[in-house]
Amino acid sequence: MSVCLVALPGCTRTDPALIPDLLALDAPALAGELAAGRVSAAEVTQQVLARIASVDASGPALNAIIEINPDAMDIARELDVRFRASGPVGLLHGVPVVLKANIDTGDRMATTAGSLALAGHRAPNDAELVRRLRDAGAVIVAKTNLSEWANFRGNASSSGWSSLGGQTRNPYVLNRNPCGSSSGSAAAVAARLATLAVGTETDGSIVCPSGANGVVGIKPTHGSIPGDGIIPLAHTQDTAGPMATTVEGAALMLAILQGRPADTALYELNRSDLAGVRLGVVRDHYGAGSINAVDGLLMQWLDWFSREQASLVDPVNVAVPESADSAEYQVLLYEFKADMNAYLATAGSAHASLDDLIVFNIAHADTVMPYFGQEIFLAAQAMGGLDSSAYRDALESSGEAVRQALDKAFSDNDLDALIAPVNSPAWVTDWVTGDHFGLSSSSLAAVSGYPSIAVPGGLVHGLPVGIAIIGRPGSEELLVEIAGRFEQARGPFPAPAFIPALED
Repeated sequence: MSVCLVALPGCTRTDPALIPDLLALDAPALAGELAAGRVSAAEVTQQVLARIASVDASGPALNAIIEINPDAMDIARELDVRFRASGPVGLLHGVPVVLKANIDTGDRMATTAGSLALAGHRAPNDAELVRRLRDAGAVIVAKTNLSEWANFRGNASSSGWSSLGGQTRNPYVLNRNPCGSSSGSAAAVAARLATLAVGTETDGSIVCPSGANGVVGIKPTHGSIPGDGIIPLAHTQDTAGPMATTVEGAALMLAILQGRPADTALYELNRSDLAGVRLGVVRDHYGAGSINAVDGLLMQWLDWFSREQASLVDPVNVAVPESADSAEYQVLLYEFKADMNAYLATAGSAHASLDDLIVFNIAHADTVMPYFGQEIFLAAQAMGGLDSSAYRDALESSGEAVRQALDKAFSDNDLDALIAPVNSPAWVTDWVTGDHFGLSSSSLAAVSGYPSIAVPGGLVHGLPVGIAIIGRPGSEELLVEIAGRFEQARGPFPAPAFIPALED
């Protein structure tokens, strides 16, 4: 007989302190417990809120949560009523989910992108991805902090810092950076403040926080998840994606976000090995070979893949043109101005344009810009429209050029996927000079729009480093299988210990 906080068939009421740690379960396991009636949505939600209070708001004080849903317990109780009447609502019945604070919810939570300029801004409707989560039975318990404006406001920014939410901390070593911009989403999952989280990425903002915080993150094929109701950065690269403690958990959420709640193939791992799978080892990403400890992890990963009977092609040089990086930045500037103006014009915000935000930031510089400025905002405001030839040329030199380079690497080597480290070990958070990236492979998938899965790969001095598994468009099911076999070969990943600093 199960123990419950509310009356459910087969359950007896008990003291909350006696209920097992439900948040130690991954999403499929917790969903199974809820669907079987062994625990209730109210029990799980109560445990989440207690965990946030003890770990995020106090204790280690991660500062991953920017706002708690005041209706979370009511939503959970209503799900319990519906369960008693007709069983689970969907595949995520009662599972706690947190959302990055740039995703619209038509409820009492604000959608702010972490900026004081949008403090109190409440969207009129749920984003489509939020509607899909609610239809699947998820309990949206909170919104998470992020790098303000998705890390696209000023130079020398600190990832995980926003003027509204302050600085999110890495749960493994608290003075280290959580990477951005979906910093709070990744830190929340790592610290078990929620079972699942939604992040968004333009270039690295799902996979880098996932790698730095030791969780699984999926940056899906661009366009496979609806982008409406998300405060934008650049429409040709922006996407939402799931974060979870396991590959199966992330894949379960991905299936729902992509509108396939009845499709179980994407999140059930069926392969017994990787025989017949060809993996290319990328050796020319940013910072490749620059960190000996990461190279040591990479050699271990390659050994694991070999033991899983995958065929390795090493090295693979993708040979992205050097001009692609600067061209991408130009695309982001053009699209940020156009897309932000379009969002604000219909959002019901007090600010109707990017220019309004710039004026607000100047007027509130002491609180909005204490550490870094708005040079990127100003550069974007100076750009022309999306009908300009310079914008079209930049698109050709960035997204199209990277796709051509990737397609050639896949075809020339007959590859199923590419692998590379996601991130360097997290740097000490620095509000003076900003972020210190040692390496990154995110641009390959981000600029091309191709899918990538970040999986925890190991620790360097107690700091997580992830592996990226990058595929062709629409290859998420294969990537999930590869990631799942890697995860099984790796074994359980250590939970964060909330160490104050490495020297401690």
